[in-house]
Amino acid sequence: MAVSGTPHLPNYEREIDFLSEIDTTTDTEKQAPYSTAPVEDVKAESPTPDTEWQNRGVVPPPDGGAEAWLQVVGSWCIIVTFGVYQAYYERGTLFTQTPFNISWIGSIQSLIVFLLGAVVGAIYDKGYLKLLLAVGTFGVVFGHMMLSLCTEYWQVLLAQGFVIGIGGACLFVPALAVTQPYFSSRLGLALGVVGTGSSLGCIVYGVVFARLIDRIGFAWTTRTIGFIALATLVVPLAISKKRKQPLPPQTSPTSKKSDFSGVLDGRYMLCVLGVFLGYAGCQVTFFYIAYFGQAQGWFVGNVALYLVVIINAGAIIGRLMPNWLSDKVGPINVVLPGSLLMGVLLLCNLAVVNAGGIICIALFFGVLSGIFVSLPPLLFMALTEDKSKMGARMGIAYLFVGLSVLPGGPGAGGVLQHKGSSLHWHAAWTYAGVLQLAAFVVFCVLRVWQGGLAFTVKI
Repeated sequence: MAVSGTPHLPNYEREIDFLSEIDTTTDTEKQAPYSTAPVEDVKAESPTPDTEWQNRGVVPPPDGGAEAWLQVVGSWCIIVTFGVYQAYYERGTLFTQTPFNISWIGSIQSLIVFLLGAVVGAIYDKGYLKLLLAVGTFGVVFGHMMLSLCTEYWQVLLAQGFVIGIGGACLFVPALAVTQPYFSSRLGLALGVVGTGSSLGCIVYGVVFARLIDRIGFAWTTRTIGFIALATLVVPLAISKKRKQPLPPQTSPTSKKSDFSGVLDGRYMLCVLGVFLGYAGCQVTFFYIAYFGQAQGWFVGNVALYLVVIINAGAIIGRLMPNWLSDKVGPINVVLPGSLLMGVLLLCNLAVVNAGGIICIALFFGVLSGIFVSLPPLLFMALTEDKSKMGARMGIAYLFVGLSVLPGGPGAGGVLQHKGSSLHWHAAWTYAGVLQLAAFVVFCVLRVWQGGLAFTVKI
C-alpha cells in the first residue's frame, strides 16, 4: 500500500525490504481510520437522526408505520373531562355551593392526575403499561357510575374528584409516553393528533350532557358518559404497546431504578415553572368561562354549557398546529409567542360586554390552549437526553404542573369572590392574564439560556 510521506530511497530493493519490516499505517490513519473507508461507509458517518439514536445504543424510532400510528390511535381514545360539569353544578340543581367550593371538585381531579404522574411514570418505565391502562379504565368508568348516584357535594367530591382522578392518573402519562419511542422527526405531529382526541371527546361529552341532562336527568346522563368512556378506553387496552428497545450499556445496570434527576436540572425545572404558570392561567378559563356567561345573563338554560364545546372545537386546531409547527422550529420557539398571545387574549375578557364577545374569546382560547395542553410533553422530551427515563421525567414534571390547578381553580374562585358574595370578574380575568404573561417571561429566560440570542436556532 502506498503511504504518503514515505521518504524516497534510491535503492528500490532496500525500500521494499524496509517497508516490509515496518507498520505502514501512519499516525493520521490510526487516528482517523475512516480515511480509507469506502465512500458508502463515509456517508454513513454523517449525522442523521438515526445515527444519533444509534450512538446512544438505541434502535431508531420507525417514525411512522402501522404499529406507530396505532399507538397514536390508542392514546387518542383516552379522554377525561370535567369542564361541562362545573357549569352544571353552579346552576344549583344537584346541590348548592359557591363557585370556590365547586372548583375544588375539578381541581382535586386534575391534581390527582398530575400528582400521581411521578409514581405512574416510574411504573410505566418498568413495563407495566397494560396494568396501568386496566386500572385507569376501571377507575374512570367506576367513578362515573358512582357519580351518577350522588346527590350531595361531598359525594361528588369523592366520586369525581378522587375516583375518576385516580383512574385518569393511571392513563395520563402512558397516553403520552407510549407514543414517543415510535417517532422522531414527526413526534410533534403525533402528539398533536393525540391531543385532538381529548378535544373531540370533550365535544362529544359536552353535547351529550347538554342534550340529555333535561331529558333523562343527571344520573342517566352521567351513566351514558361512563359507557362512552368504557367503549373508548377499550381501544388502548387492545392496541397500545410499549416499544421494546435495547438500552445503552452504560445505563443498563441501573435501568430498573426510577430516575428523579429532573429536579436537579435547572433548564428542565425552569420549563416546568413556565408550564405551571401558563397552565394555571388556562385553568381559570376552563373552570369559569361558562359560569361567566351564565352569571352575566347572556346565556340561559343549557346554552352556557356549549361554551365548553366551542373551546374544544377550537382546541382541535390548537392542539395539532402548534405541535406540527414545533417539528419545524422547535417547541420553545412555539410556546414563547403563544404564551404572550394567550396572556393578551385573557386580558381581553375585561372588554367583553355580550354573548358574541365571550363566544369569540372561547373560540380563540381553544385555538391557543394547545400551547399549554399538548405542547408541554414536547418541551419535557426536548430537555430529556435519556429517553428511556421519559416516563419518570414526565411524571416529575406533571407532579409540579399539577399544583397549578390550585391557583387556577380555587385560587381564581377566591379572587372572584374576594369581597364577599359578589362576583368580581375583572379581578379574575386580570389574575388569569398576569399568570400567562409571567409564563411568557419565564420562557424568554429559558429561550436565552438554551439557545442564546440567535433567533434562527431550532429549539
